[in-house]
Amino acid sequence: MKRQDYINWDTYFMGIAMLSAMRSKDPNTGVGACIVSSDNKILSLGYNGMPAGISDDEYPWEREGSFLDTKYPYVCHAELNALLNYTGSRLHGAKIYVTLFPCNECTKALIQSGIQEVIYGDDKYADNDSTRASKRMMDTVGIQYRKYQPAKKIIQLDL
Repeated sequence: MKRQDYINWDTYFMGIAMLSAMRSKDPNTGVGACIVSSDNKILSLGYNGMPAGISDDEYPWEREGSFLDTKYPYVCHAELNALLNYTGSRLHGAKIYVTLFPCNECTKALIQSGIQEVIYGDDKYADNDSTRASKRMMDTVGIQYRKYQPAKKIIQLDL
């Protein structure tokens, strides 16, 4: 393999976040997250799914209907799962690669954990109040956020 065939760190870590998203059983929006230290070591991974011990097959994945018959009161977002999966003691200065811009609830957890940068793949809810609140909080505390800009096309893996 020639040196120019290698991928940069952003492509590598976003690729891992995308691969993690493939673990989600959400039929509409699978989201993945990869937390990385300042020296480019993977610290934790997560994807959106039900909490441990709750069957992905027995709880709803619907987006509409009665609140308790939708996924919203049950699903843990990828960012929160990545934070909860971390077994170390400090995330201060780390960055998170996430396939979808974080909601306001996950943003609060990212702030509390010490995450310093968010690299996101999609911002399809940019006009949503939750996303606006997320950006406002990140701006207030100085968390940098930027859209992932692929240096190379990430190919779909047929595994």
